[in-house]
Amino acid sequence: MPLFVEVALPVPMRQTFSYNVPESVTPVPKKGMRVKVPFGRQQLIGLVIRTSDTCNLAPNQIKSILELLDDEPLLPDSLYKLTAWAARYYFCSLGQMLSQALPVALRKGAAISADTTTFWSVTDAGNAASLDTLKRAPAQKKVMEALLEAEMTQEELTSLALSKPAMKALHDKGWIAKDERTNQIDLSWRDNLELGEEPLTLNPEQAVAVATLNQQSGYHCTLLEGITGSGKTEVYLALLESVLKQGKQALILVPEIGLTPQTISRFKSRFKVKVAVIHSGLTDNQRLTAWRQAKTGEAAIIIGTRSALFTPMAYPGTIILDEEHDSSFKQQEGVGYHARDLAVMRGHLEKIPVLLGTATPSLESLQNALSGRYKHLELGQRAGNAEKVRQGIIDISNQPLKTGLSHALLNEMRIHLDAGNQVLLFLNRRGFAPALLCHECGHLHECDRCDAFFTVHQSLGEIRCHHCGNHYAIPRQCHECGSTMLMGQGVGTEQLAEALAKEFPKYPVVRIDRDTTSRKGALEAHLNAIHKGEYKILVGTQMLAKGHHFPDVTLVGLLDVDGALFSADFRAPERFGQLYTQVSGRAGRARKPGTVLMQTHQANNAILRELMHKGYGEFARAQLNERKQALLPPAWHMLLIRAEAHQAIDADNFLSQVAQFLPQNDEAEVIGPMPAPMDKKAGKFRRHLIFQTKSRNQLQQAFEHALPQIEALPLAKRCKWSLDRDPQDLL
Repeated sequence: MPLFVEVALPVPMRQTFSYNVPESVTPVPKKGMRVKVPFGRQQLIGLVIRTSDTCNLAPNQIKSILELLDDEPLLPDSLYKLTAWAARYYFCSLGQMLSQALPVALRKGAAISADTTTFWSVTDAGNAASLDTLKRAPAQKKVMEALLEAEMTQEELTSLALSKPAMKALHDKGWIAKDERTNQIDLSWRDNLELGEEPLTLNPEQAVAVATLNQQSGYHCTLLEGITGSGKTEVYLALLESVLKQGKQALILVPEIGLTPQTISRFKSRFKVKVAVIHSGLTDNQRLTAWRQAKTGEAAIIIGTRSALFTPMAYPGTIILDEEHDSSFKQQEGVGYHARDLAVMRGHLEKIPVLLGTATPSLESLQNALSGRYKHLELGQRAGNAEKVRQGIIDISNQPLKTGLSHALLNEMRIHLDAGNQVLLFLNRRGFAPALLCHECGHLHECDRCDAFFTVHQSLGEIRCHHCGNHYAIPRQCHECGSTMLMGQGVGTEQLAEALAKEFPKYPVVRIDRDTTSRKGALEAHLNAIHKGEYKILVGTQMLAKGHHFPDVTLVGLLDVDGALFSADFRAPERFGQLYTQVSGRAGRARKPGTVLMQTHQANNAILRELMHKGYGEFARAQLNERKQALLPPAWHMLLIRAEAHQAIDADNFLSQVAQFLPQNDEAEVIGPMPAPMDKKAGKFRRHLIFQTKSRNQLQQAFEHALPQIEALPLAKRCKWSLDRDPQDLL
């Protein structure tokens, strides 16, 4: 009896591919197993979607599968349904969506189960030896110190970035030994949950929230809106305790890798269970190990960034999204899925509760909570004895600035620093200066491939475009007039940190942005030093604004807020409101009162005034009404079609033809084609077309109907085009 399989492959074509199964292949392939197949001139790994004993292709067109890689399906049925739903919702192929759902190692064909694990420990000779003899071998000393605390697996040692030559040297000396142990799945936490510390006493608001959450069974989605510092993590921990006691697992999603170290340590110190961690900073093998522990049920808690959303759980219990408003949950490259929306859908399919926590809810979640689709819980008090923050605006119109700092802010900094506290300055521009200006002719040096200015990076001695990565050595002469009087225009974090070190020589300065934290472990090292009080002045981009707890920071200064108030993106006011609230939430989190100061040329701006006097809650509700009147998301539903081409006319003509296939009436509108806010990027011209409808179903049906016609257009091959459903970023 011949057998055929349909396989979903990680290619953009929205279809599956049929293959023949040779008799030599055993066991019989089932839905959800990986197979290696020939595809054109290459070999790809795909997932079996279904099997059948008939195939409508001619026998000479059918190729055979090369290899079956699994004995059992990789994903449970609920996750399979989730990827199928997401592929349809985001208009991509099932194969592309499924490859998002698998760890990279499995996509490359790694074995799903490991039989043994390598453990390293210190030998008797190592215990007897003195570490002082390793003064000249700091790398070896570091390995010994780590292993003297506890034995570790190869993965744990790799994650500590310990040097391999040092380990080999110690192994040769006989100070450390490795041993291979057969893997046994340890599920003891399900019967006997051990706590590592006593939970804190909850305040009345937290207690009500936990009681409400504990009463839920089956699928529920709850928005926990708690002001910064109101103790949301304590609510999560109390909820987790009851979930883990039922022998169920919890999946916790955080927006950035930077937030994972402190979240993990909070959870590990409270619960004596295995915590699996999944984010892009780990190696493929580390991620696969974590995925495996979650799938077998060995890991009780899974913490990760957006890609961890698809991690299978043997005993699903709950999904928690921390900082649900954060735009990092939306993937920008490739398949533009939103982890928050898919988490809610996953909860629905697995019949488990979903909790969205934030101080500054996104307007989408707020609308769902206000309309009754989600349950709405609020925490309005700061936990412990923390007081409310003092807020102020510094009007810098016509004021002399010293590297972007006004006299008023410098004086305020002096007061806080002399009192022994820490100061955080927030500036959302990395580099030394955002542009290179000629002092004689006024020429600004622009990237030759983008509509953007070069950023000056003094320490690297180069000018770099942050949009396409184009970079050159800092020029000596102006490209226009040949003058040598070139100066950085504006202030970036690098220049600000340098200036502060000169202004306050007694107080050490640390700078936290993408440039200073690109090395592995650099961010954790900086954060630990801040907690120990080694740095007094913190300068950073929005990496510093999110969820960190700095008890000694009493003054927060926002240097350049005007850029955030005027933007081509309709979400700019919402983003600014969230950012302002999050940054100001870093001040005065412990016993010390905090102050937040904003420098602006727009001292009377309505958005600033509303935020300061009424707080984010009322500001967001007013924004929601404005969006309803303007027929913008979340009131209406949006699909952004982007096209880019070497000739602007190709992109324009393609989108004009696309617009012809889309309906225009009272409940659907097409806007464009129009140039993107950054018209040219990396040498290509970019054009946008926006399709909006009143209901989500209308958008789905109208676009599904138009898609085959769009793909058949001859111009579709002349430009690169992509779809972004519910776009978070119009730039």
